[in-house]
Amino acid sequence: MIIVDKALEERERQGNPIRVGLVGAGYMGRGITLDILTTVPGMRLVAIANRTLSQAVRAYHEAGADDVVTVDSVSALEDAIARRRYAVTEDAMLLCRAGNIDAIIDATGEIETGAQVSTAAIATGKHITLMNAELDATIGPMLKVHADRAGVVITYTDGDEPGVAMNLYRTVKMLGYRPVLMGQIKGFLNRYRNPETQQGFAAQHKQKPAMVASFADGSKLCLESTIMANATGFTVGKRGMYGPQCGHIKEMLTHFTAEQLGNGWVDYALGASDPGTGAFVIGHNDHPIKRQYMSYFKMGDGPLYLFYTPFHLPHLQLPLSVARAVLFKDATLAPLGKPVCDTLAVAKKDLKAGDVLDGMGGFTCYGLIDTYEVCQAANYLPMALSQDCRLKRDIPKDTPISYADIDLPIGRLCDKIRAEQTAYFSKA
Repeated sequence: MIIVDKALEERERQGNPIRVGLVGAGYMGRGITLDILTTVPGMRLVAIANRTLSQAVRAYHEAGADDVVTVDSVSALEDAIARRRYAVTEDAMLLCRAGNIDAIIDATGEIETGAQVSTAAIATGKHITLMNAELDATIGPMLKVHADRAGVVITYTDGDEPGVAMNLYRTVKMLGYRPVLMGQIKGFLNRYRNPETQQGFAAQHKQKPAMVASFADGSKLCLESTIMANATGFTVGKRGMYGPQCGHIKEMLTHFTAEQLGNGWVDYALGASDPGTGAFVIGHNDHPIKRQYMSYFKMGDGPLYLFYTPFHLPHLQLPLSVARAVLFKDATLAPLGKPVCDTLAVAKKDLKAGDVLDGMGGFTCYGLIDTYEVCQAANYLPMALSQDCRLKRDIPKDTPISYADIDLPIGRLCDKIRAEQTAYFSKA
């Protein structure tokens, strides 16, 4: 949204920047810090919470900020912000409770931490921007209900593929072309990748092996596709999606028909080296004169037309989502209501009774997207809730895991919100 830059510049001229708190100072959190401190006018990253305090300090130092103070109470945090000092803490709840913070960024990628942070932020009237696909795909619809009641915005981020795709979706729709397919460009997929197989790649790019494995095994892809589905009402053509091989993203037009896509699907292009990354939307319009114009503009003969963005830059584009939420009450993307899709856990290998699942990008399971109705009917365990669940029976490789197969960890807030979501939308 081009209007955002002017609005932020005006906040800068007024000396009234958006005051933002960041939870999570990992690879992406440090990138977000660097971007806001060095690039974004009208926005001030006033505090960072991270379980390892030194990482929060590191994030500020890498961005050129030296006036950093450690705080352990709300009053100390509010005082540091008032004095225009940068604050770090191990306690994310302080950021949610501080009166002089306008918005929270969740960059943890952990569903339980995200559930606690989002719930506390909503309760204190703060807008929330998520770089946490695990949270949004699994309990985002219920959190959106709570946010609406509180009059705040909860949104997934621009820059990650779902946000990039949603920007395209809105543009295509505004142009008069009915979106019928949306998704991302996926370079590689192997359901059985794990932290050991991805260790070298992770070290090369300074990321955690499990995080990289969650990309390679398709779990993150399915969560992000679930987010897109729940924000648009789109569904899936089959469990796990089709993911046709493409040399160029434009080849997606040859794999599906308008009749096939119906009211809209989420899917992905696999291996498209041109452009290699980014997101796409296919729009439909069979108006004969409009088809002539589109042919003239080298968009093809129709009635399906491909629109794509050949990049995604999560930490660079995330501040746009924060600004849209605070300044315009506009979510980059958020659930429409009742979930449309879900991502279920599937055994990555033969599992035995007593095994403890190790969650996203681990050795024990991977995630596959399916319709919400199918997942509810079969009582499937959501992939993002699989961490630390203990199996009650043997599960063969490539078999979906259900709630009946596991014992949940005790006392997790994310499980309580998931149960609330199930009950709430079963009445809708």
